[in-house]
Amino acid sequence: MIIVMKPEATKDQVQHVVDLVQEFGLQEQVIVGTDRTVIAAIGDKRGHEKQAIEHAAGVEKLVPILAPYKRASTEVKPEPTIVKVGPKGFPIGGSGPIAMIAGPCAVESEEQIMASARAAAAAGCMGLRGGAYKPRTSPYSFQGMQEEGLKLLAAARDETGLAVFTEVVSVATVDLVASYADVLQVGARNMQHYPLLEAVGRCDKPVLLKRGLASTLDEWLLAAEYIINAGNPNVILCERGIRAYEDYVRNTLPLAAVPALKARTHLPVLVDPSHGTGHAYLIAPMTRAAIACGADGVILEMHPDPEHALSDGAQSITPADLDELMPSVAAIANAVGRTM
Repeated sequence: MIIVMKPEATKDQVQHVVDLVQEFGLQEQVIVGTDRTVIAAIGDKRGHEKQAIEHAAGVEKLVPILAPYKRASTEVKPEPTIVKVGPKGFPIGGSGPIAMIAGPCAVESEEQIMASARAAAAAGCMGLRGGAYKPRTSPYSFQGMQEEGLKLLAAARDETGLAVFTEVVSVATVDLVASYADVLQVGARNMQHYPLLEAVGRCDKPVLLKRGLASTLDEWLLAAEYIINAGNPNVILCERGIRAYEDYVRNTLPLAAVPALKARTHLPVLVDPSHGTGHAYLIAPMTRAAIACGADGVILEMHPDPEHALSDGAQSITPADLDELMPSVAAIANAVGRTM
């Protein structure tokens, strides 16, 4: 439930209500607004605590939280969450600038990742993507350079100033990846790996949570709830396409999810048109469409030599393609009231 305090409620009255919430075994989230303070009381208890809290001094009213995801819901936090990432503290979410993140699917070599980072920075991106650990469908496919890849990503950040986005695939590697990366990515296959969600929730780095291959929006938001409930409020959602019967794309990219999420959650929303389509020629139009429908940014695959990429070359654009794309993205961002 949400406890709405009266505009004139004192700090002592707010603290008393917080104490009551804790006394009843509920978790509190205090949100201080310009006019009044509200307190989200989160938990599954049902009983006399509602009446006791409602009668506390300074309380105006109690409102039930209807969404199954409590902390991620706009019912608890109506204003958008802004997640600051990277060495420059780039803000993702709200009405801030559009976040453009580009880079290869996997870190393959120092030459490759440095060329990618320089190209992304020159084009005006704020982030560099690149997998050091690669969960692959086949056990015989390239699995990534692991810690050596993380070191190369950190070196690329040091030179370019880009924020590093990279995937964490197991609980055992969370601390290691967090020591190098700026944003921890939880991939589609791990969206409901609950021990991993709780582990990144205990981390102090922002988390990019991709949608599962066949997950509903509620299941996705409940996965985000695991991370927030574990203590990390800095969650960024990423729509990366879902499995469907179509075969002209690798996955079907349902961009209607973006405005639907904006109505349900305060969390920022990115789109991955690379995994969402599987074809390089579709990335530019789907990137433009993502910004037009309200996404806070795009994370796409860009490789200096896609023909020889060790992973996902068919869905990677070139640095020249990225340069050509950016002006149209800026124009669309301006048209919807955003900047680059």
